[in-house]
Amino acid sequence: MRIDVGGSVLDIEVSGPKNAPAILQYSSGGTNLRIWDLVVPMLIKKYRSIRLDMRGAGKSTPASDPSQYSFHQFAEDTNIVLDALSVEKCHLWNMAFGSRIGLAFCAAYPERVYSACLNDLSIEKPDPELQRIGHKKAMELQKAAGIGRFPKPSGINEHANPDQVSLVSGANSSGAFDLKASIPKLTMPLLLVTGDCDPNLVSTRAIAAAAPNAKIIELENVGHGSVLQRPDLTSDIFLKFLANQTTN
Repeated sequence: MRIDVGGSVLDIEVSGPKNAPAILQYSSGGTNLRIWDLVVPMLIKKYRSIRLDMRGAGKSTPASDPSQYSFHQFAEDTNIVLDALSVEKCHLWNMAFGSRIGLAFCAAYPERVYSACLNDLSIEKPDPELQRIGHKKAMELQKAAGIGRFPKPSGINEHANPDQVSLVSGANSSGAFDLKASIPKLTMPLLLVTGDCDPNLVSTRAIAAAAPNAKIIELENVGHGSVLQRPDLTSDIFLKFLANQTTN
């Protein structure tokens, strides 16, 4: 599905019953919406999964102006997508860079969000080297515990316009969207899920302490990219969180 948001045409995938509660899912930094392929089958039994690539990522067309690579624009684009799909409110489940966008959307349009589960969230400058070290450690610990590795979904790093990927990932590098100031606005039920081998955990803990309605789960022996490392564990946690929101 393609949706024109003005200045870009976004690539969208929608699965699950049309009238079921909707789950909004972004891709993460440098990836595309294929990152959710392993967990979508578990979601769409009861929910409607809406997956999208932001301007310039995956099969979405580049922004017509570089200034549109911003969290303000991404939040507005999301608002347009929900309108086009006739979705008044949704749940969010996102990971890493996608969780940053999710935080921005929740703060900008809280009236459109039932609840949010944000994995691997940090509002600090990323440290790719520490993330790699933590990932390696997590893989070794999981192997020692007898946990098999899950295959990565095919094509998660493919982009129609690879020259735009750094612009997408660099969105908000100037700090124009104040993520720290947005945390108190996250009044919806919020679950933060980060691995104990992920350096982002320091920031996740600080966010959990500052958000008014947040809970945190620290995943044992899991590094950055938790949904890709443990799609079984993370989907189970998310679905239990979601069930709690829809029954209370």
